[in-house]
Amino acid sequence: MTSLIPEGCPIVAVEDDRTGTSLETLKRAIMDNLFYLQARFPSVASRNDFYMALSYTVRDRLLQRWISTAETYLQQGSRTVCYFSAEFLLGPHLGNNLINLGIRQEVEEAVNELGLDIEELLNQEEEPGLGNGGLGRLAACYLDSMATLEIPSFGYGIRYEFGIFDQEIRDGWQVEVTDRWLRYGNPWEIPRPEVRMPVKFGGHTRSYTDSDGHYRVIWDAHHVVEGVAYDTPILGYRVNTANTLRLWRAEAVESFDFQAFNTGNYYGAVRDKITSENITKVLYPNDEPLQGKELRLSQQYFFSSSSLQDMIRIYLQHNPDLSKFHQKFTVQLNDTHPAISVAELMRLLVDDHHLDWNTAWNVTQHTFAYTNHTLLPEALEKWPIALFQYLLPRHLEIIFEINQRFLDQVRLHYPGQSDPLARLSIIDESGERYVRMANLACVGSYAINGVAALHTELLKATVLHDFYQLYPERFSNKTNGVTPRRWVVLSNPGLTGLISEQIGDGWIKDLDQLGQLEPLANDHHFRACWGKTKHDNKVALAEHIQAKTGIIVDPNSLFDIQVKRIHEYKRQHLNVLHIITLYQQIKDNPHLDITPRTFIFGGKAAPGYFTAKLMIKLITAVGDVVNRDPDVAGRLKVVFLPDYNVTFGQRVYPAADLSEQISTAGLEASGTGNMKFSMNGALTIGTLDGANVEIREEVGAENFFLFGLTTPEVQALGAKGYQPWDYIQSNPQLKRVLDLIASGHFSHGDTNLFQPLLSGLWNQDKYYLMADYQSYIDCQQQVSQAYQNREQWLAMSILNTARMGKFSSDRSIQDYCRDIWHVSPVIIKLNGGYQ
Repeated sequence: MTSLIPEGCPIVAVEDDRTGTSLETLKRAIMDNLFYLQARFPSVASRNDFYMALSYTVRDRLLQRWISTAETYLQQGSRTVCYFSAEFLLGPHLGNNLINLGIRQEVEEAVNELGLDIEELLNQEEEPGLGNGGLGRLAACYLDSMATLEIPSFGYGIRYEFGIFDQEIRDGWQVEVTDRWLRYGNPWEIPRPEVRMPVKFGGHTRSYTDSDGHYRVIWDAHHVVEGVAYDTPILGYRVNTANTLRLWRAEAVESFDFQAFNTGNYYGAVRDKITSENITKVLYPNDEPLQGKELRLSQQYFFSSSSLQDMIRIYLQHNPDLSKFHQKFTVQLNDTHPAISVAELMRLLVDDHHLDWNTAWNVTQHTFAYTNHTLLPEALEKWPIALFQYLLPRHLEIIFEINQRFLDQVRLHYPGQSDPLARLSIIDESGERYVRMANLACVGSYAINGVAALHTELLKATVLHDFYQLYPERFSNKTNGVTPRRWVVLSNPGLTGLISEQIGDGWIKDLDQLGQLEPLANDHHFRACWGKTKHDNKVALAEHIQAKTGIIVDPNSLFDIQVKRIHEYKRQHLNVLHIITLYQQIKDNPHLDITPRTFIFGGKAAPGYFTAKLMIKLITAVGDVVNRDPDVAGRLKVVFLPDYNVTFGQRVYPAADLSEQISTAGLEASGTGNMKFSMNGALTIGTLDGANVEIREEVGAENFFLFGLTTPEVQALGAKGYQPWDYIQSNPQLKRVLDLIASGHFSHGDTNLFQPLLSGLWNQDKYYLMADYQSYIDCQQQVSQAYQNREQWLAMSILNTARMGKFSSDRSIQDYCRDIWHVSPVIIKLNGGYQ
């Protein structure tokens, strides 16, 4: 065929507007999306319109990778990890996707040439409020790492219409405000209205014998809800792999009753729609009342059932033999929230697909792996039998059957002994009968893991000891990790640039390469550059603090930061006792020479957790007094920054000098904030708890401020009868601190306001603040002295970052792949179009 291009004419390559990354192509794509998707022209477009146009432009560049990934997995039948989690605290998508695509600079130039500000557009994004704290953020980090490591995977969870509440501080108290994260739309999700899964609730069961003589059960449900899929691509860093996060929204099967409406029953016309959609309205409804318990169990079952049905649907497209289902899929249960999946997979296999019990149980036990995230017995979920009977009658029958067969096996190990059977039973019969979800997860899983070395050992010795005795081969440790892409590259570009100038950018995918920074801790020039980067981050945070709270803080002061969920065992109030101790020292001697500090707190208290809310009030009340006392001026400031979330963390972690990880030893499963702080060059003050133990081992004891009782010491003190009043009486300084709170000094003379908190410390102190107080105060004095030696502090800071390679979520996922999932990477090649 004769070419239509005259001989000698140059061939001009034209980029695809949906995949190209040249300056002109990006500018054209942004404006096209503004026009065709937002239906706006520039002079009337809002900042959100431009954000949406830019986001769709970036999303276009994800879609080819996403589709190629799905097609490759389908063709190869790749073994796939399905990560089941009630929370996915993703954080904003735009900045992260720019990093992972490697087009941040090109997009920034395009945006600038269009007269826009990239930072303003990034700040426009509403953060998806799909998680509460560490559990959901861990799930998000793991999705990032699985994609980066090219591991075939799916995330499954709930698309909460209103996520974790927005937090406001009014008169020092936490006030919960509705998190309307979807109000302006979500450009990152793809609705899949054709992917619908029926989820049944209530009713009763009927049994019969089929024509082949098999026992069968039919579940006649009282109510059926449809789970509708919404997909979000999760792109790996500088790879073609884009895995899927599939979140389920609850919809009514029939959302409008026309007959009821015509008879004037307007509420009745939409009753089913309201009832159904309530399931995915809010993250973690208050489960103190029975209605809250019912809703929360409904949420857990809803997403577990939808997800398992979806996996079976995908499997049956290419393989009719469900007895090999576990060879295609492995499911990681992120804590006990999805543990009902064990009974649900059995129901689907036995009732819907007619596998015999033994075959179905073999599939189930080889499908699930269970991650435990807590050492607090009260946090191990259990549900009343009556609630289960009412809401999930078929599952209760299945759980009873699983339990009976399991206990028959246990009796062979413990002949004639009733105590082990009572502890191991899935049904708690010690009083009101409950279903123990952790026990169900342990019985139905082929692997059980803790999330830090200490946590796993304590699991084996305490809350899951009986299961460890029975199944020692199932237990392993998988220390948590965090993704350096979001927590350094995105949140700390100054530090990223400084590190990459010295050692290249390979560390972003191989965090062990940070070890090359160690010799530079002794380099005066590098220390100066490191210090300037930290100071710049502190200036930025100081400006944010002033804008959010009106409080002016000094970036030259030591930024002492504790940001995490507010809980008594995390001991934010021990931190406050230190602040008051310093305050009293200054009041005693107004000319005292101390290291200036800015104490920064952040975190949310559960809406029904009164003591945690009172702890927030104490922090803000102490801040109100300290910040306006002229004797203290220039030496102490106290700030409570409201509405802690991923965006908040991206501002705070890079600016921290000191990371407060001060939980009672033996109670924190792992922690991941401790890793994010250290990765960004903060030094840690902490107990030997959770991952603190391993962080201290990695960074060196000389670069970690250790205080407090160890786990064995806590246990021994509790066993002999801990008396907090003895510590108070023998420590005049501690007694003065508590007395000052009790006097009303921080509560406008109200001596009753903080009495519940003080009474708990005087009489019970179940988290051992009084026992650890003096050790903490002494250690904080060491911190103050160390900070005064700037060169040494900077060297310690550099070494903290340099030695954090172990705490990448990439390492965690590699451990899971090798030891639990037995899943290998699959390389994705782009199919057609721009490459």
